[in-house]
Amino acid sequence: VQEGIKTLKPRSSYTDDDRKKVQLNAKVNHVIICALNSNEFNRVSSCATAKEMWDRLEVTYEGTNQVKEAKINMLVREYEMFSMKENENISGMFFRFTNIINSLQSLNKCYTNNLNTLPLEELLGSLMTHEMTIKNHEDDEEQDKKKKKKVIAFKSSTADSSDEDCHDEMALITRRF
Repeated sequence: VQEGIKTLKPRSSYTDDDRKKVQLNAKVNHVIICALNSNEFNRVSSCATAKEMWDRLEVTYEGTNQVKEAKINMLVREYEMFSMKENENISGMFFRFTNIINSLQSLNKCYTNNLNTLPLEELLGSLMTHEMTIKNHEDDEEQDKKKKKKVIAFKSSTADSSDEDCHDEMALITRRF
C-alpha cells in the first residue's frame, strides 16, 4: 500500500508465502467456477479473488446481515410458537420441526442441547409410539360403541294362506280394474 492506494506486487518479488497464496486462490477460483451454472458464473466473473466471489455469492443467496437477522427472527418465532397442527401426524410435525431447526443452523443460529433430555430421534420414536397407542385406544372405543348399540329385530310369522284368501284378493283386484 503506497499513499493509501493498493498496488500489486511484481511477480519477481513474490515470497514463497505469496506464491502459496496465489496458488490457493487459483484453486479456490477453479472450484467455485466449476460448481456454478452459467447464470451464477456471470455474477462472479468480474471478481478478482476467490474471497470476492464467495462474498458476492453469499450476499446473493443468504442476503445481507440485515436479511439474515430478519430470517433468524422469523425462524426463532416459528420455533418458539411451534405446535402440532390439527389432523397432523407425528411424522409430519417432526418434518416441519426439523426444517425449522435446519434453517436456523444454516444461518448459524444454534440452540444448545441439554444432554439430560432425550435425543431428537428418541423423542420422535416415543411420540410415534404414543400416537399409535392413542389410535388403537380410539379404535377400541369405537368398536365398543358399535357393540353397545341395540339391535332391533322384528318377529316374523308365517301363515299358510288358503285358496279363499287368494280368490278374495283376485276379486278385489278385478273390481278395481
